[in-house]
Amino acid sequence: MNLDIAAADPSTSAKAATSAIGLAGVRVLDLGRYIAAPLCAAMLADQGAEVIRIEAPDGASDREVMPVGIEGRGSLYMQMNRNKKSLCLDYSVPAGRSVLDRLIATSDVVVVNLPRNALIRLGLDYDSLTRIRPDIILTTISAFAYDGADRDRVGFDGTGQALSGAMFLTGAGDRPMRAAVSYVDYATGMSAAFATAAALIERNASGLGQHVECSLMGAALTMMNPMLIEEATGARQRQPIGNRSPIAGPSDLFAAKDGWVMVQVIGDAMFERWLRLVGRADLVHDPRFGSDIERGENGEELSRIMAAWCATRTVAECLAETGAARLPACQVLTPAQALVAESADYIQSLPVDANGPELPIVTRALRTRATATASLTPAPALGQHTVQILQKLGLKQHQIQELKNKNII
Repeated sequence: MNLDIAAADPSTSAKAATSAIGLAGVRVLDLGRYIAAPLCAAMLADQGAEVIRIEAPDGASDREVMPVGIEGRGSLYMQMNRNKKSLCLDYSVPAGRSVLDRLIATSDVVVVNLPRNALIRLGLDYDSLTRIRPDIILTTISAFAYDGADRDRVGFDGTGQALSGAMFLTGAGDRPMRAAVSYVDYATGMSAAFATAAALIERNASGLGQHVECSLMGAALTMMNPMLIEEATGARQRQPIGNRSPIAGPSDLFAAKDGWVMVQVIGDAMFERWLRLVGRADLVHDPRFGSDIERGENGEELSRIMAAWCATRTVAECLAETGAARLPACQVLTPAQALVAESADYIQSLPVDANGPELPIVTRALRTRATATASLTPAPALGQHTVQILQKLGLKQHQIQELKNKNII
């Protein structure tokens, strides 16, 4: 794999737009499960890499998560495994491990989410992989630091939310509250994809592979870092404040006559426009509201004023008037409403297979030439590409049949 980096030439921009290769030529073995590791691999696939998802012949446990009536492919699996190939392989037995080693020798990246001891036991640690391919890039995603004191503890998204302090601050204060979406998993997967791409660029220059280490705790603490700095310096000790922003105001969720609206006011100019909107110009010199941080810390009063204003209006009226005042506001949508209202720019309808339904897959959140020109393929059925992959590895038909007979593939 060779990634040539050259200065942009405007005269070739049109040609580049039609011949973008992104990560074409990069082969990734995806041994991950659930969200973070599979998402990392999916994002590399979105950019043109060949990604092979490897799982046991009877399928992995994450295939049926959030079922939607399609056997072996729940909604989580459908999102995390678009643009991939599926290889069934039991590599716990020598014959299967021999096939895996041949694949590793032809691959650029291995992505896996297991603690260190499990990787060593399975021969998937960096030292073991480099004996097969010296310039391999191993991307590991674990709950805790790979070499830290907690390296062999298991954990999930909620672990990161709880141990970073974020769960304590979420909610109204009666009890800690987990966020509805697994944002720690998603942030870790996206970060891992970035780090893996950086490792590929470095390898192109140095010829050296490396172990890319990512963790749920690392991602969770990164997102909590500003509040942790506040705590460490003694500037303040944050407490749960519901939907209010701690750093500006009014920034909160408000009930209108027929629904909910989110309004976020940040900066002096915007705050002055908000005062005019709600008829409270008398507060312009109030010392409680002299800056964003003061408005955040005294936001309960500002939210009370805005709540009274919204309560007399419909959602449409709230949005029309805040829009005219150039204030950020939006309706709080149900998932069904969001699918219709916000999907056009980000979602692609993808048929599951020739006879299956079309499902909305978010593929346009990150846009590059490669994503603009690549064709999208649905998450594969179990073992859909097994024979094709093994044939390209050089296995003969009788060898493939023997592996089938032994339930190795």
